[in-house]
Amino acid sequence: MEARATLRYARIAPRKARVILDMVRGKNVAEAIDELRFTPKAAAPIVGKLLDSAIANAQQKNENVDLDNLFVKLAFADKAPDRFMRRWRPRAQGRATRIVKGISHITVVLDDRTEA
Repeated sequence: MEARATLRYARIAPRKARVILDMVRGKNVAEAIDELRFTPKAAAPIVGKLLDSAIANAQQKNENVDLDNLFVKLAFADKAPDRFMRRWRPRAQGRATRIVKGISHITVVLDDRTEA
């Protein structure tokens, strides 16, 4: 039984989120939550909330789901469109250059280990 949670337009760069997602991918849900709680990265609380949401989605799908058997099957971050977070920096001779802030779509998929 798969459970999925998606966070769209997260205000963090995808390469920063991928470091945390690589850390929790393939691990048991309890281990992943413990690691995220003590990781001093900016993406850790974001991924932690998303993991909690995926657990809640799994319980909503099947009330008898065993939380001890859930693991992070898939976790990835894609680049979102930057049209919402553009900034300008003044440059020499009256010019301006654009600063593009990183925005991500983050997805976490949980699955049950007992299933084939």
